[in-house]
Amino acid sequence: MKISTNIEDKSSLNSPLGVRGLAHPCFDKEAKHTNARVHLPVAPKCNIQCGYCNRKYDCVNESRPGVTSSILKPFQAVEYLKDLDGRIENLAVIGIAGPGDPFANAEETLETMRLSKAEFPEKIFCLSTNGLELEPYIDEIAQLGVTHVTITINAVDPAITAKVYKWVRFNKHVYRGIEGATILLERQLACIPKLKAAGITVKINSIVIPGINEDHIPEVAKKCAELGADVINCIPLLPTAETDFADLIEPDTKTVFRVRTLASEYLPIMSHCARCRADAAGLLGKDLSETHVLLKKYSNTSEIETEGRPYVAVATNEGLLVNQHLGEAFSLHVFRQTPNGFKLVEMRDTPPSGGSDSRWIDLARTLKDCRAILISGVGENPKAMLRDCGIQVVEMTGLIDEGLEGIYNDKPIRSIAKPDAFRCGSNCKGNAQGCG
Repeated sequence: MKISTNIEDKSSLNSPLGVRGLAHPCFDKEAKHTNARVHLPVAPKCNIQCGYCNRKYDCVNESRPGVTSSILKPFQAVEYLKDLDGRIENLAVIGIAGPGDPFANAEETLETMRLSKAEFPEKIFCLSTNGLELEPYIDEIAQLGVTHVTITINAVDPAITAKVYKWVRFNKHVYRGIEGATILLERQLACIPKLKAAGITVKINSIVIPGINEDHIPEVAKKCAELGADVINCIPLLPTAETDFADLIEPDTKTVFRVRTLASEYLPIMSHCARCRADAAGLLGKDLSETHVLLKKYSNTSEIETEGRPYVAVATNEGLLVNQHLGEAFSLHVFRQTPNGFKLVEMRDTPPSGGSDSRWIDLARTLKDCRAILISGVGENPKAMLRDCGIQVVEMTGLIDEGLEGIYNDKPIRSIAKPDAFRCGSNCKGNAQGCG
């Protein structure tokens, strides 16, 4: 790669484009003026403790990574996205950047990406991670359409890395010092060539921390370039209250320029970073003002009581077998357990079709006293929404009593259907995401 001698020229990265030629504003400096992005705050848990990070979920007055005003569940995030898409012109990028780490919340992250991709297949999808638990999911995120991944790597020397992180939690164990730093670094570096092999553009974030790594970041750039990374973002430390680095002084512009100049010998530089929040939405540096109100609105869409649920709903034609797909069930049989066996309590109508995802939120409200639902098949959207509302979704075929026995008495259900036993198949005109 030919490296320009003008550091500003290298910050305009026109080559790593997104889907259908859309440019990612964090990877292309010119795109920041026209292409908006949104960060979906669906990943609250983190697997490391950085010396500069204080994750305040409910703070609306701070603009820095790790902060959000609300946490969304995957189905809530999609409803929020639909609203934002009508408010923000050219919303080109959907990303997940915390407030914790996406892969410390892998189930929520992947579900959000699946649901979002089904609704917005034309948009760019990206993730920002510390890389500790990314590697096992690289093939899956590539299949889901993720085209850009950012990994925060603050050092490639474990002795320096150990100064940045208080602890690392990996495989249910907490590691500290050099041991934790070595595990983190090995996992981070292993991801870069695998991401590139999957066709994913890789950006490295390095925080410039005075007295810790400001002279070492060029080595980070060199090593990551050797592994195939596309660009590096050298971000000045933002001292934050109640952190180990709270008393450090933010590096001045001369220091940052020097670090970027030296790092640019190995990788192109992103110099227009806005240090975005985990719930940022809009153009870089020009976030939508009503974001916090919207987040609060959509984070409250599933206020459904999860305690005291004595019933189980069943999709059945005749009341003996579990044999209906959720989308074709106009009513559900509701059962409860009694000393004399399982008894039918009542029949309940399901919400009418045509309501898109809101249909499944309405169904969850209809089943607010049910702990589970037994069905022969279900799309990914309704499954995720019902589960997020506290309802266990069991796909099976066979006797209702066997399914009820499994739910109430924690026994294996031998007649659980295979994943392909009931699909939205050749006669279905939908998108296999659930009947709307």
